[in-house]
Amino acid sequence: MMLNSNSNSKLQYLLQWISISLTSTLFMVVCCEVGTASMYNPPYTPSACYGNDASQFPSSNLFAAAGEGIWDNGAACGRQYLVRCISAVIPRTCIPGQTIQVKIIDRAKTSASRPTSMGTTMVLSDTAFGTIANQISSINIEFQQV
Repeated sequence: MMLNSNSNSKLQYLLQWISISLTSTLFMVVCCEVGTASMYNPPYTPSACYGNDASQFPSSNLFAAAGEGIWDNGAACGRQYLVRCISAVIPRTCIPGQTIQVKIIDRAKTSASRPTSMGTTMVLSDTAFGTIANQISSINIEFQQV
């Protein structure tokens, strides 16, 4: 089968497009998971991970309580995640370009302070939430364990 030069360049363009699309898709799959986050306020102790030992909390106050999807029977305690707000119901809630690293210090289901929204992937400390979002609501996040 002979292809003329126009058909050949269309085929090359199509192959390039498929290659780029597959690479982008694989990068997105490998990069991050998508979930939801809400916020909670003090008191943060006792926590499911560290009880009343507040020395285990990061000095930056960038920490979170794990939702049931990542709790992993307590294995989530101490894990670190990069978290970025990607969208929310309220427009312009996400602060562009902000990514934070949080430490899991608690279980959302049993935290001393109730989250602003139940059933989220993570419940961020007020400091962590305020760093990536400017409205108190449930937000959609990308997160990746580091």
